Amino acid sequence: MHTKKVKLFVFSAPSGSGKTTIVKSVLLKHSDFVFSVSATTRKPRNSEKDGKDYFFISEEEFKEKIRNNEFIEYEKVYDYYYGTLKDFVEKSIAGGHSVVFEVDVKGALSIKQKYPEAVLIFIVPPSIEELKKRLLDRKTETTQELKKRIERAEMELSYKDKFDYVVSNENLEEAKKKVYEIINKEIN
Repeated sequence: MHTKKVKLFVFSAPSGSGKTTIVKSVLLKHSDFVFSVSATTRKPRNSEKDGKDYFFISEEEFKEKIRNNEFIEYEKVYDYYYGTLKDFVEKSIAGGHSVVFEVDVKGALSIKQKYPEAVLIFIVPPSIEELKKRLLDRKTETTQELKKRIERAEMELSYKDKFDYVVSNENLEEAKKKVYEIINKEIN
């Protein structure tokens, strides 16, 4: 009888690529997996809950955690800090749970440096034009924020070759299926 391995699955993608939707479906499919809740200094969006989507903290608190070396990785993105709390991840691993991360590309590479066994999965949008359309349809950003996200998307896409797997999200169901196959291969 073989047992499933405890793994770290790190998802990255430009905003609007569908990574959050894919990550949520992975967590539904694997109820024993734990989502690594990141800390952030940005304000919550309407549907977001503190401690579930993010740990929403002040910039002062965040900087204190940086000084205390409490993050595996952190990054300033779009004027806000985002970071992965070391304690949360270590407790999950010790409890025998695989951990799912949703972080920016630099955060993903930092996690891989500290945990070489981490599996990096990059979700690619079909095109920059489709990405713009998805972001516009979301109606969560100002014109200025939208412009920043598109510029950042181009930078993030240049990192995709540093990931273990690249999954195209042209069709959401196909992308989910591909991700499930990767996870099953990695944990068995």
